[in-house]
Amino acid sequence: MTKRPSPRPAHALLAVAALACTLALAACGTKKDAISAPGTKRFAVMLDFFPNADHAALYSAIAHGDFRAVGLDVQPQAPAEPAEPLKLLAAGRVDMAISYEPELLLARDQGLKLVSVAALVQRPLTSFIALAGKHVRKIADLAGKRVGTAGIAYQKAELQTALQANGVNPATVREVNVGFNLIPAMLSGHVDATLGGFWNYEGIQLQLQHRHPLVVPVDRAGVPSYDELVLVVREDEARTRGQDLRGFLQALSGGEREVKADPAAAAALVVRANPSLESKLQLESIRRTLPAAQPAGPGKPFGFQDSVAWAAFGTWMFSHRLLAHEPNSGLPPLTNEFLPGQGI
Repeated sequence: MTKRPSPRPAHALLAVAALACTLALAACGTKKDAISAPGTKRFAVMLDFFPNADHAALYSAIAHGDFRAVGLDVQPQAPAEPAEPLKLLAAGRVDMAISYEPELLLARDQGLKLVSVAALVQRPLTSFIALAGKHVRKIADLAGKRVGTAGIAYQKAELQTALQANGVNPATVREVNVGFNLIPAMLSGHVDATLGGFWNYEGIQLQLQHRHPLVVPVDRAGVPSYDELVLVVREDEARTRGQDLRGFLQALSGGEREVKADPAAAAALVVRANPSLESKLQLESIRRTLPAAQPAGPGKPFGFQDSVAWAAFGTWMFSHRLLAHEPNSGLPPLTNEFLPGQGI
């Protein structure tokens, strides 16, 4: 997989690099550097970004001993830079990586033997964001405007899809590559709106600052829905480490229940893992993200992945020439086999 930017706006990329060397078992370490607690098996998880509210279930399960109860010593790592997680996973440096459905499909298209075993967030967080005063109250109002993006290929396709779905000729909209400076570019007036910020982070942050933003998730703007955050393992380990994966996901489900029971305590755990975070923002983010972490429809376990939705999103990526190969041929990119109550 070639080096490419993360879809997550890196408003704190320096914090990522710093945390990568200060978290327990930093990403700059190697697997042999860590010593697990007696009676447990080390299980390294590479985060998609610095520790934040999206990882509340993970840190809650660690703090409450849910992983230890199934014999796993789970050790989160922050990536030194956002493009690392799937590459390090494929290289065998970690046991699991948190990533994004589009990123996994791209990695598989490039030949990496990876598979998603659970969805941590069940719908897109990526959003269009515009500030009050720019006369953008809906996607159709983007006609004639400047939209800042991070220059990621599939977000360019998301922009075109959303504009067309809302009756806007894409030729009337100027896309401006602002790198990862999405919010600063908007605040400075360099662009009228952005695509790439998360509704549960940048959107809430702007609301707490009383800037009254318009926030439209991409799946509500005409883009096919997808799982924003997924848990990814190597295909060979999905075949040989079923017991560990079932134990991990069982414990993580317990962590999610603990987050729902006490969001404030969960926010405190996240801030403890990353003291640079604002407690108020993390708590509000956890509260608003909880529904997005639950599967649609009754009777489905935490982490459930909809294969029909995955196929539809893969087809959308292929139709926009983001993938070189038909994504729905060969081994599927996901499995629900290891979720609580699933499989054998």
